Amino acid sequence: MPERTTPNSPSASIPPTTPRRRSRLRRPRAVAGVAASAAVLLGTVGVLGGCSMIPGLLDGGRVNTVGTVDFTNPLAIPPLAESTVDADGTRIFELTAQTGSTEFHPGVTTETWGFNGSYLGPTLVAHRGERVRVDIRNELAVPTTVHWHGMHLPAEMDGGPHQVIEPGDEWSPTWTIDQPAATLWYHPHPHGETEEHVRHGLAGLFYVQDDVEDALPLPQEYGVDDVPLIVQDAQFNSTGELKGTNKGFVGALGNEMLVNGTADPYLDVSTELVRLRLLNASTARTYSFGFDDDRSYDLVATDGGLLERPVPLEHLRLSPGERAEIVVRMLPGETTVLRSATPDLGVEGDGGAQNGGADSFDVLELRAGAVLGSAASVTPRLTTIDSLDPTDAATTRELHLDGYEINGQPMDMGRIDQVVNVGDTEVWNVVNDMDRPHNFHIHDVQFQVAAIDGSPPPPELGGWKDTIYLPPHRHFHLVMRFDDYSDAKHPYMYHCHLLWHEDRGMMGQFVVVKPGQHVTMTPGENAHHEH
Repeated sequence: MPERTTPNSPSASIPPTTPRRRSRLRRPRAVAGVAASAAVLLGTVGVLGGCSMIPGLLDGGRVNTVGTVDFTNPLAIPPLAESTVDADGTRIFELTAQTGSTEFHPGVTTETWGFNGSYLGPTLVAHRGERVRVDIRNELAVPTTVHWHGMHLPAEMDGGPHQVIEPGDEWSPTWTIDQPAATLWYHPHPHGETEEHVRHGLAGLFYVQDDVEDALPLPQEYGVDDVPLIVQDAQFNSTGELKGTNKGFVGALGNEMLVNGTADPYLDVSTELVRLRLLNASTARTYSFGFDDDRSYDLVATDGGLLERPVPLEHLRLSPGERAEIVVRMLPGETTVLRSATPDLGVEGDGGAQNGGADSFDVLELRAGAVLGSAASVTPRLTTIDSLDPTDAATTRELHLDGYEINGQPMDMGRIDQVVNVGDTEVWNVVNDMDRPHNFHIHDVQFQVAAIDGSPPPPELGGWKDTIYLPPHRHFHLVMRFDDYSDAKHPYMYHCHLLWHEDRGMMGQFVVVKPGQHVTMTPGENAHHEH
């Protein structure tokens, strides 16, 4: 069985969940620091586009870095977050949101934000069944939040726009990990300001582990053959500032790639199989990930965890917020480049090109050593997924995304849009009514894609998801179950995860209640008033 990085075993004692104000993990054999690249990619791309009356529709430009990246810098690996375990068995992490400066390019200093450092944050690791607490301190000059993207947890601990941490304050969400092994992430979620906070560097990964994944012969040594890849597009001005001014309809589009905060990155590979955990942490850009030699790789997991069986692919589309775990086989001495080819956005004409659909990027070079550690093939069976039956749904909801609104309404912090009974299975029919890109993310639960336009989804969408790309006018039938947590006062969010859209109001709120429980916020027109 592969060597694996794991925290201490969880305690059997799990006390009740309560917020508080307020880890010893095995390190990889090598952790590279953020290195500088050879030159700053400058220049403004973008001209006015006249194909929509929606404000902010600018031509995001056409960018192609294929064959132009020198890959001069070793890939930085986010450090594993330290933790301690207290007397009642709770694993405690500490995060500080802070300002800093980062030299992405030689001799050019950029003001950035990060958790426990100047840019991005450490990787938190916890095992299913563990109770965790994260003590968060905000040392920024502005309020922020920390949302646990993809995590199943009480609404009061979710870190959405209602759980604001003021400058100088602390927040200590506490919950018990109760979901399959998965690659999750954390990032700010302040109402109207999320794009700016994430673009400046506030993001990090959260690995959930479990016994099923532990027993699989997958690459599992953090930073060596199990490698996190936080992929972001960036745009710098002549003084090195991170800018978000070149907007397509989707939001700010950068003209170069950062991976784990590294420009022009390469990864030295020492094993035949490498597991790459891809996170699209960009605020607006959708990617189509493959390799320069069109080699096939195995998709083994999506947002909410393992697929039942590996899916061989050559390209995979990931929109902002989506994750994927792929396993690629290397031969001694060879190199290959992880690349984003022009993504199929499902948008006709110039509307696709104006929103990143004509752009291509070289992302990361993999360099295999002359001698590689041997590895077995990926097992043909990874896990068992219990399918949710849409016919069991207690409620079917219709959500239409158009402009910067959902069902014709912008976000209202004082309005509940949907009310859900705890324990219910529901179908949410979600459609993008525009000729421009959107995607969809829901807090608290993972969903299954029951159908797209009445047909079964492709194999790569056969697992658990919390975020999904919405091509124009395609009907996505999502089935989900709202277990465990009810709270009539604290809402969860659902929204477009193109962060500029979220900030402009493309978001709604739902509460999960016990049958007959009174909702303490004012229900909106879409709520089910029988509660």
